[in-house]
Amino acid sequence: MASSRLVRVRVLQVAYDDAEDPDVRLERVSALVRAQRGADLVVLPELWAHGAFSPESWARDAVRLDGDLVLSLGELAAELDCVLHAGSVIERVAEGQPPGPSGRGLWNTSLVFGRDGRLTTAYRKIHRFGFGEGEPQLLEAGDTPTTMELSQGTAGLATCYDLRFPELFRTLVDLGAEIFVVPAAWPAARRDHWELLGRARALENQAYVVQANTAGRHGGVDMGGHSQVVDPTGRVIAQAGDGEEVLSVDIDLTRVEEFRDAFPVLPDRRL
Repeated sequence: MASSRLVRVRVLQVAYDDAEDPDVRLERVSALVRAQRGADLVVLPELWAHGAFSPESWARDAVRLDGDLVLSLGELAAELDCVLHAGSVIERVAEGQPPGPSGRGLWNTSLVFGRDGRLTTAYRKIHRFGFGEGEPQLLEAGDTPTTMELSQGTAGLATCYDLRFPELFRTLVDLGAEIFVVPAAWPAARRDHWELLGRARALENQAYVVQANTAGRHGGVDMGGHSQVVDPTGRVIAQAGDGEEVLSVDIDLTRVEEFRDAFPVLPDRRL
């Protein structure tokens, strides 16, 4: 049997509303992150610092990847000596860089910091939600399937609406992913989809899925909560409720190897 590859995961389901000042939220969430000492991987939700349903403020509040918010998140990772998946931010194009095919210069970008506090990975969300409005109207689309390296193995990155597109996850498996990390701002109205799609992406790819959702209500939308961790057999091994909550779960990537060896579905792919 392969040696254990244990990952101590903490999923931070952040709740907020429109009345909370963003600076207060940053301070509050930073304290929540600091409380996770001893974790290998800490995960925050999508756009928790900006508001996923506050598109009118995105351009104003967008940040560059060398800006103060990003630097402060890196300092948190170094302070805790953990990998911090800081959810996503509205990224503003760096000075002197091209603004993307549509000329908008803004992306929904997930940020991952290493144990030394360095920004190691930035994933620009590929599938923008809004059916022609919201993200598609305001943001550029990412175009690069992205993985990050943990000391225990490889993780594939996806964000919220990406969960509905299985071909992305197949591509991430081909890039070596054994665990998927999915920050989100998924509404309560479609919570059953959130839970079902997470289980499906886990089972069909024989991989762990770590889903970090938002709670609370903002932009007139009730958020879904119910962050969850799903094992490679599609079984939910940890799930949050409706409010702010931290999931603490240890996952062993050895189980991915064992399940893929015992039930070798992936080598039978023909497309």
